Amino acid sequence: MQALVDPKFEQQWWVGNSRLTDLSGRLLGAHVAHAGLIVFWAGAITLLEFSRLSLDVPLMEQNLVLIPRLANLGWGIGSNGMVVDAYPYFVIGSLHLISSAALGAGGLFHAIRGPARLRIEPFNYEWNKPDGLGFILGQHLAILGVAALLFVLKATFFGGIYDTATGTVHPVLPTLSPIRIFGYLFGFTPHGWDARGMAAVDNLPDIIGGHFWVALVCVAGGAWHSLNPPNEWAKKQFVYNGDGILSYSLAGVGLMALISAFFIYNTTVYPVELFGSDRTPFALIQILLGITFLSGHVWHNFRGQSKQGKLDESGYFIAAIAGVIMIGLLIAAFALGNLTQL
Repeated sequence: MQALVDPKFEQQWWVGNSRLTDLSGRLLGAHVAHAGLIVFWAGAITLLEFSRLSLDVPLMEQNLVLIPRLANLGWGIGSNGMVVDAYPYFVIGSLHLISSAALGAGGLFHAIRGPARLRIEPFNYEWNKPDGLGFILGQHLAILGVAALLFVLKATFFGGIYDTATGTVHPVLPTLSPIRIFGYLFGFTPHGWDARGMAAVDNLPDIIGGHFWVALVCVAGGAWHSLNPPNEWAKKQFVYNGDGILSYSLAGVGLMALISAFFIYNTTVYPVELFGSDRTPFALIQILLGITFLSGHVWHNFRGQSKQGKLDESGYFIAAIAGVIMIGLLIAAFALGNLTQL
């Protein structure tokens, strides 16, 4: 049984950016504008929280979302999690609003005035040509690596970050041992095996060291993929069209959302004095977002395979089995995590 894609589907108004699949220049404009919306949200919400921030009330009692994270990064915070200077939050929020205007202008330019299709190497790409897509993957990995490295530099050299163990802001010397850092992936912690895996980390040196290794791996992977096209195995296994590439991106975002749901309960990463003790609503939001993104991954991957004539009954069966296994692992992980906290 072959699943077919209705050609009229691409013309529906609710398809959104799918109508730009073959217009690389217009799709770039949509991406830049989307980034502008995200940055605008961050700036606007930060300034909104700044307008109602009280220096006399602990952050955990003010129902804030973004300012506690900025405080956790060491800005404007004193001992025991009390805000002593709110001005950095105003500056950060304003800079985000200004940046969003620049990104919005760039999005409008590429959507209206720029070329509909990019023809400039090495930024030109075709969905069915893996070599150009490998370069784009490399650039994304490199940017993620640089972002992780900036966090490491902030924590290590530029003022430090807030440490809930001491109630102070101080520089952190990262743990660089690969055995210790990568052991968390398999649940091996300094205190023994823990079902929570990475989310069981309970000290800042290991957290900063983990980000250092993430930066190193992402930058190295970015350089590799920018310089080397995908090998023959990857060309055969993955779906190379707009829906297929989008599905892999959605899978990555969904996985990160589910992983973050575990970290929300980590009081070293999310100190109680900044974020409060009730984490369940935030965890549920992350889980729902993760399931939504993973559902989008399955839907777009099916469409991508349909366009290439690769989808049959066995594909549906494998996807269903994978979904059941994922849900089972998620439930088991949460159950084990709760048992370890009893």
